[in-house]
Amino acid sequence: MKAMLTVLAGMLLAAAAQGGDVYVVTDAKGNRVYTDRPQTLPAERIDVATSEATAVDAARAQQRMDSYAAEEAAQAARLEQTAEAARARTETAEDRAQRCMQARERYQASMNAIRLYEEGPDGERRYLSGEEIDAARANAKQAMDTFCADQ
Repeated sequence: MKAMLTVLAGMLLAAAAQGGDVYVVTDAKGNRVYTDRPQTLPAERIDVATSEATAVDAARAQQRMDSYAAEEAAQAARLEQTAEAARARTETAEDRAQRCMQARERYQASMNAIRLYEEGPDGERRYLSGEEIDAARANAKQAMDTFCADQ
């Protein structure tokens, strides 16, 4: 923040070197503000000497402002990536919880059912044999254990 104020003051001083008056005012927070149009009184007028270096100083100040803007944009991008990663982790956790719940329901349904069936491509039911029922229940248990391992 101080660097930004210093750069801003330098730019104002460079602009003032072209013929305007520069005033310094202390704001409510105690910061010194350099301006060519003071909003509050008392304002101290500063005599600014002109030199050949003012154009170079203004160019340097502009470069600094550009680099600060680039750093700020990069920081905003990093924060957005961090927020996006957090959202992805939350969505992944919610997805895992949903899959676990569905796997538990399938397992409970297979354990409570007396007869299990598979639906064929034409919509007809083919009832499973005892061995196939045991295999389907084992698969449902394995799926539940997989999806609910961390819960």
